[in-house]
Amino acid sequence: MISPGSKGWVSKYFDLVDKGEIVLEVERPENMRKIDFMHLTLAKSGINFGHALTFIYAKNIDSSEWTSEEKLKFLLFESHLFIFKQVKKDEYKRENFIQHLCAFYQGHSVSSISKLFQLFGKDSEEEKIEKTLSKRVDIKINILENKWWVNTFSNAFSFIDVILFDDFIHKDRDQALNSYHLFAKNAMISVILAAHADNEIEDQERAMFNIFLASANFEDEERDQIKSKFENGATIEDFSFFVKNHWMLKHFLLDISILTAISNDVLLDEELEFLIEMSEEFGISFHELEQSIALTEGFMLDTEQTLEFMNDSSSYKKAYSSISKRWTKIIIRNKDKLTTELQQSKELISLIKKSASQDLTSEEKETVKTQFKDVVKSVPALAIFLLPGGALLLPIVLKIIPDLIPSAFKENEIDEEP
Repeated sequence: MISPGSKGWVSKYFDLVDKGEIVLEVERPENMRKIDFMHLTLAKSGINFGHALTFIYAKNIDSSEWTSEEKLKFLLFESHLFIFKQVKKDEYKRENFIQHLCAFYQGHSVSSISKLFQLFGKDSEEEKIEKTLSKRVDIKINILENKWWVNTFSNAFSFIDVILFDDFIHKDRDQALNSYHLFAKNAMISVILAAHADNEIEDQERAMFNIFLASANFEDEERDQIKSKFENGATIEDFSFFVKNHWMLKHFLLDISILTAISNDVLLDEELEFLIEMSEEFGISFHELEQSIALTEGFMLDTEQTLEFMNDSSSYKKAYSSISKRWTKIIIRNKDKLTTELQQSKELISLIKKSASQDLTSEEKETVKTQFKDVVKSVPALAIFLLPGGALLLPIVLKIIPDLIPSAFKENEIDEEP
């Protein structure tokens, strides 16, 4: 058993790897670029929102007794490991990874982190990493709102460390070590812009702002400047000039803008217009924007379902309805292509029809997931379902399909006639 709350858990992690209980492999879907795969895999884990939804490698670990901070700490470690293995795939070694991660945090521009290393004494490098990661997720945020999932965050900016570590191991080491506050400032600008997108700051958007601000490690003067911008508004021009050329950073800024925009359960037209404008400014395609929105919607629904005290919340129904309407538009836009693809799979059509009136068995659900993945390979807007765990939104889509593309089902019925 491994426990991130106990000393020696990093060493224990690699012991489980050696025993084959943790497998350091994640399959990349065919024809998916590495950078897209990295971003989407990390996003599905929840690390880009500072919340552990699922682990990247340790899929079979029982974390039910862990605190949210312990889960995030464990996921942050795995995220660093995932990045290192993607960049240094052919030369990965445990010792090499630990040395790089230790050097990264030892030179980190957040003073509380770099100073921490001076107190480590004769601790091993793995013990230093354990203490450092504990410090990175130990952000005290007092929101106390019994709404949605704002109370589930530990360090909402933990993903900035992951982006900087990626820069550190294959770009400019010195620049990566000194860029945290600049990245955090740009992230706050994206939150502010999203909150102001509909010209009205909702309570949930203010809560999101406070969560990110508490995670940012700003000095008092810079914190006050950011607070002032939140009240008075910002512009696209407030982003640093280099952001549009930093692939992982600009996609992270888009992700948290989406999160802020739909924190009140519904993505308004004005907010979507802002997200489109932001994407165009950063050179992010509309397809990538839709993919990021889908990932964030999945995060919302998945988090809501895992929070016991929110099980009776009307927020879930409100969000579910809003998400269904948006996916209806997506399916209508891709109706012809999807109809053609569905007509090639009679078993899938049969199971979709069955799911409309009764629950599917676990085996049937797996069949649906597998066959639907084959269908959407030629429908880019639905590429989210090709990712590991990407089927979270599938029940919504399957409920929409029969009404929107009945021709696929009628064709199937004709084919089945004797």
